[in-house]
Amino acid sequence: MKTSIATVSISGNLVEKLEAISQAGFDGVEIFEQDFLTHDGSPRDVGNMIRDHGLDITLFQPFRDFECLPEPLRSKAFDRAERKFDDMQELGTDLVLICSSVHPAGLGGIDRAADDLAELGERAARRTLRVGYEALAWGRHVSDHRDAWEIVRRANHPNVGLIVDSFHTLGRGLSPDTIRSIPGDRIFFVQVADAPAIEMDLLYWSRHFRNMPGEGDLDVTGFMRAVMSTGYAGPISLEIFNDQFRGGSPRTIAQDGYRSLIALMDDVRRAEPDLRVDLAELPGRIDIDGVEFIEFTARDEEVEELTTLLDRLGFRLSGHHRNKAISTWQQGDIRIVVNSESEGHAAHVWNARGLSVCDVGLRVASAADTVTRATALGAAPFAQPPGPGELDIPAIRGLGGSVLHFVDEESGLARVWDVEFEATSDHAAPSPVLRSIDHIAQTMNYEDMLSWTLFFTSIFNMTKTPMVDVVDPDGLVRSQAVQSPGGAVRMTLNGAETHRTFAGSFAEKHFGSAVQHIAFSTDDIFAAARALADSGFETLLMTANYYADLAARFDIAPALLDRMRDANVLYDEEDGCAYFQLYSKVFAGGLFFEVVQRDAGYTGYGAPNAPFRIAAQKHGGRAKGIPET
Repeated sequence: MKTSIATVSISGNLVEKLEAISQAGFDGVEIFEQDFLTHDGSPRDVGNMIRDHGLDITLFQPFRDFECLPEPLRSKAFDRAERKFDDMQELGTDLVLICSSVHPAGLGGIDRAADDLAELGERAARRTLRVGYEALAWGRHVSDHRDAWEIVRRANHPNVGLIVDSFHTLGRGLSPDTIRSIPGDRIFFVQVADAPAIEMDLLYWSRHFRNMPGEGDLDVTGFMRAVMSTGYAGPISLEIFNDQFRGGSPRTIAQDGYRSLIALMDDVRRAEPDLRVDLAELPGRIDIDGVEFIEFTARDEEVEELTTLLDRLGFRLSGHHRNKAISTWQQGDIRIVVNSESEGHAAHVWNARGLSVCDVGLRVASAADTVTRATALGAAPFAQPPGPGELDIPAIRGLGGSVLHFVDEESGLARVWDVEFEATSDHAAPSPVLRSIDHIAQTMNYEDMLSWTLFFTSIFNMTKTPMVDVVDPDGLVRSQAVQSPGGAVRMTLNGAETHRTFAGSFAEKHFGSAVQHIAFSTDDIFAAARALADSGFETLLMTANYYADLAARFDIAPALLDRMRDANVLYDEEDGCAYFQLYSKVFAGGLFFEVVQRDAGYTGYGAPNAPFRIAAQKHGGRAKGIPET
C-alpha cells in the first residue's frame, strides 16, 4: 500500500512539510499548487528536493474550472493546462487532479464535459501524463462521483481516470457502495478525509473542519471498503483542510496522518478479509484489562507531601524497590508508584515539571502485541536499561512526553511487584475505602485533543464519547472521553483553549499535556467521606448555592441533600442513574484527586458539576471535617 498526504494538510513551509511527511513514514506527497508556487525554487529543484526526502510526487493539484466553458474561456483553459503540464514534467509527476468546475460561466452537460476531458487526455498522452477527474461536493454542475464516473467513462481515454474523495462522497450523504461498480483500473487516485458531524455549508465544512480518518464521524472505513472492492491498487492519500492543523506542529500532524491511514486500512482488511490490502499483518486493537499502576515522580519534601496525601486517602505502603528509590502504595485494585530517582525517565519529567505523573501502566493480554501494533502505527518504543534482577517491561512513548508500560500474565511481567520489590509488613489495608481507578484525566492544549483521541482509539480497543464543553469561569475547556468496553479503562481528555482556565494554567505549567487528576471509585461515597475525614483528608468545600441548585434540578430527598452538603459531595444523574463525586484540594500546581460512586447506567463524568468544582479550586477550596451521620 502506497501512503500519501497532500502538502496542504499540514503547516509550515514546503521544506518543513516534506521533512515532517518523510519522518512520519509516508511514501509520497500530493503537491498542492500554492505550496509549489510560494517556494523559492524551480519546479525541477522542488521535484529533486521531494525525491531527496525519499518521497514520490503522487499527484499535482488542483486544476480548477476546466470543463464545459464557452469560448474564449475554453481555449484559455487548455492553455492553462498545457502550462501546468510543463510544471508537472519538470517536477517529475504524471498525474494532475481536475476538480469539477464551479465557474459561473460553466455550461454543464455530461457529453460536453466528456469531450473536453477526452481532448485533454489526448494532450496529456503526448507527454506521458494522466488526468484525474474529481466531483467537488459543491460543483456547479457535477457534484456526485457517479456523474464524474459517467463523464470519465464517456471520455473513453486511457489517460483520463476518476479521482474519488471520501469527503465529497460522504459529506453529501452519498452511499459509497456505488463505487463498487467502477473498474479499479479506471480509478486513478483516492483521497480520504474524515470530518465531525456538523450541519453547515459544504464548502465551509470542507475547507475548515476536515480531519484524519478516525478523528471524525464519517464512515471512512465503509468508503475505503467500497474502493478496495474495485481492485484499486494505487496510492491512498490524505487531503485535509483544517484550521487547527494549519497552526499545529507539522511533525505531529504528519504522524497523526500516517497513524490514521494504517489503522484505517487495517480496519478495512479486518472488515473484508477477502479484499486485497497490501499492508503488513499487525495485531488488532489491543484490549485493556485495567490500569496496572500510576507512577508519580517526586523529590525531597514532595515525597512526604504526596505520601501523606496517599496515606490520608487510605493507601498503605506496600513495597520498596530492591535497587532504586521507588515505593509502591496500594488500596483495593489501585497501585500508586512513587519514584524519587535522580536518573532516568522519571528524573527527566521531574526536572521539567516537578511533582507529576510520569508513567502509566496498563494490563493487556499481550505486551509484545501491544508494542507491535503501536510501533506499526508510528508510536516510538520506549526503553531504559533494566538493572540487576529487573524485568524488561515493554513500553511506548505516548504524546506530550508521556510513557505507557504494558504488563501481561503470559510473559510473567505481572510478577514485577514480587520480583523487583520487597514487601512491607503494613500494606494490607483493612476494608479498603477506594476500590479501583474510575478514570484518569489528561489535560492538554485544545489543538492536541484530536491527536490524543486518535492515539488511544487506533492502538487500543477504545471508543470515544461525544465532546462536551466544560465551563470554566475564565473560558471553555473541551472534554472528550475514550474508554474500553465495560469501562475497565477510562481516560478523559481535556483541551484548554486559554491559559486563563484552570486546565489551561495547568497545561502551561506542565509544558503541554499531563495527567491532572485521578478519580478513584468507591462503593459508598458517604462512608468514604467519613473515613477520609477521620484520616485528616481535606475535601474541596462546595458552596450552599451549589446545593440549592441541585435541589432545583433534581428530585433529591432532603435528607440525602443534607448528607451531600455536609460531606462536600457533588451529584449528577443520567436516566435516574446516580453519580457522586468529592474532590481533594489542589496540590503541586494543579494536581488533584477525585473519589466517585458511579451507578452502572451512568456513563458520564459529572460535567455539569465542573463549573462549581473549578470555581472552588480557583478560590482555594477551604476544607472542613465530615460530621457523623
